[in-house]
Amino acid sequence: MAHYRAMGNIPPKRHTQHPAPDGGLYYEELMGEEGFSSDSSLLYHREIPSEITASEVWELPDQTLTANHPLKPLHLQPHTLFGDDDASVADIDAVTGRRLLLGNGDVRLSYVATGTVSPWYRNAVGDELVYVERGAGRVETVFGSFDVAHGDYLLIPRATTHRWLPAPSGEAADGSVLRLYCTEASSHISPPKRYLSKYGQLLEHAPYCERDIHGPAGPLLAEDIGASREDETEVLVKHRGHGPGGIVGTRFAYPFHPLDVVGWDGCLYPYRFHISDFEPITGRVHQPPPAHQVFEGWNFVVCNFVPRKVDYHPLSIPVPYYHSNVDSDEVMFYVDGDYEARKGSGISRGSISLHPGGHAHGPQPGAYEKSIGIEYFDETAVMVDTFRPLDIGEGGLACDDGKYAWSWTGGR
Repeated sequence: MAHYRAMGNIPPKRHTQHPAPDGGLYYEELMGEEGFSSDSSLLYHREIPSEITASEVWELPDQTLTANHPLKPLHLQPHTLFGDDDASVADIDAVTGRRLLLGNGDVRLSYVATGTVSPWYRNAVGDELVYVERGAGRVETVFGSFDVAHGDYLLIPRATTHRWLPAPSGEAADGSVLRLYCTEASSHISPPKRYLSKYGQLLEHAPYCERDIHGPAGPLLAEDIGASREDETEVLVKHRGHGPGGIVGTRFAYPFHPLDVVGWDGCLYPYRFHISDFEPITGRVHQPPPAHQVFEGWNFVVCNFVPRKVDYHPLSIPVPYYHSNVDSDEVMFYVDGDYEARKGSGISRGSISLHPGGHAHGPQPGAYEKSIGIEYFDETAVMVDTFRPLDIGEGGLACDDGKYAWSWTGGR
């Protein structure tokens, strides 16, 4: 999204000398999408960003995927993968502790509950969209820092060096450990094109606007966090290669601290968006999922469902009609509230459902009729629809309830 920002110390003209106080020069780095043909930012470093002293293999968390065959809908319970208190997640970080739930060549969905500072990390495969389900923390990036909490999306562009610092549960407003739902793309993630003008402004019919997009506080330098600029630092890099799913990891060592950017400007940077700033689109009859779309990537979309008034036609049925997503798999993460359509299925807060293409799905038995007359849905959910089938990761296999597929028939 071409929304220009400038932060810190930058020269008046791009690609020109930028003198440093010690008599040397700051080093300009172009971070750009699609080669030199799309959005970009210019970052000004105190050190040469190409300088590394070591390159070693980083063994990624298990990226193995298993086909969903024979085909069936799934109910995943990711909360069972991690404990509920600080002690149980004390040694788990937001990068290496992720458990892969579902994935394909376009997108991977993972989950983590974390209690310790993550390594410095850079995803060179694609953008990451991380949703904060519970808890609070801080994210430090080369562009600046963010404070994140329950309900925040954080969009981190490809190859952005950053780390996660969870707050103790006692410091979070909701009293929970930091729980993250991670959407890792093999592409870029952006607002839907139909929300944008030809110049990149969010249009009047979009359910959010630029005022709802929050950039980083920064710039942020090593000494601002009590580190030395000369600290040799490891950065874990996830990148394309010949591993499972075409993804491998490398561990770079730098002879300096990664927080060395004195200023930057451009249209490419991480940003925060809170789900409560999404203004729901409603109608006289049930609105389809595209009305709830918030982001898109290559071959997938992200929607969110927020508390809202529902259908006001006198004969309306507020819960979704039964539908066959013949071109997509649908993943729903049930974050908060009361899910009218799923009552009786075992799904509750923290659940994730997979409804694969080829299977007609919809409300549980009785929910269709019971929803008549309801005027308001108190629910919050994050949905990812993919246009290639999803396979099941090791984390998904470990937290599948094993019985959701039969919930429409009571096990008959």
